[in-house]
Amino acid sequence: MSWIGNRDIDRPVPMTTPRGSDRKPLCVAVGGLGAVGSVVARRLDRGIDGLMLTAVSARDRQRAAEKMVEFRNPVPVLPLEELATVADVIVECAPAGVFAPLARAVLSAGKTLITITVSALLENWALVDLAGIHGARIVVPTGALLGLDAVQAAAEGHIESVRMVTRKPPAGLAGVPYLVAQGIDLTGLDAPLQVFAGNAREGAHHFPANVNVAAVLGLAGIGPDRTRLEIWADPTITRNTHHVVVDADSARFELKIENVPSPGNPRTGKIVALSVIAALRKFTSPLSIGT
Repeated sequence: MSWIGNRDIDRPVPMTTPRGSDRKPLCVAVGGLGAVGSVVARRLDRGIDGLMLTAVSARDRQRAAEKMVEFRNPVPVLPLEELATVADVIVECAPAGVFAPLARAVLSAGKTLITITVSALLENWALVDLAGIHGARIVVPTGALLGLDAVQAAAEGHIESVRMVTRKPPAGLAGVPYLVAQGIDLTGLDAPLQVFAGNAREGAHHFPANVNVAAVLGLAGIGPDRTRLEIWADPTITRNTHHVVVDADSARFELKIENVPSPGNPRTGKIVALSVIAALRKFTSPLSIGT
């Protein structure tokens, strides 16, 4: 048997088809070629069983087209709204400002949307109803968090409280409009500073590019309005850190993860792209692990 775990993301993996199977590959398009989208697109290009990259989209289409030259199998660079015409699954890795129109196009076409911009999903919750109307599906990967299986399982019973503390190096929060509006300057910060305390919905609204994990946690458990969130700018750390405490009638557990920031984008953990890839595998793998 072949082992699907612990793969180097840059190592080519041969495409294989189960003997006796005539199943066509699932077509995948990637919207956005930033820190997450570029990694996902390149991994699809190198080969994931049962999946085929058919298109990408990016704000700078010329630069994206130049990147395609490096791919084994270059694909078209299309406008976001056209991705649903050439793919079964569309991976959304774009800025929050373009999430809604992309999601509407995908869901209206009855396709599957994998999204990492969960803060924008909270702001456009009617899209979930749209998905139901058209037989479409919205998939939210675990992303930069951990333990969502346990949180979802506990939610089948009774959860008393969910609390999350996020700590990021100041560079990971620099320039956030909410902090600018509050007059919070992180320049030269030499000690941890709490920059937000509230619920996950408020946090996702004020920090849409920084704490999508809080929105994901809220959806997995007791909802974003009851999930408590603290955000700290911490010059003593080099990794984005999330500490979650869940009190439920089935278990009490604490979860902590320290994520390596993505190269070129300290706001996003390197593990986010890997989480998307793991979610994509589940669409075609004969074995699914986890809730």
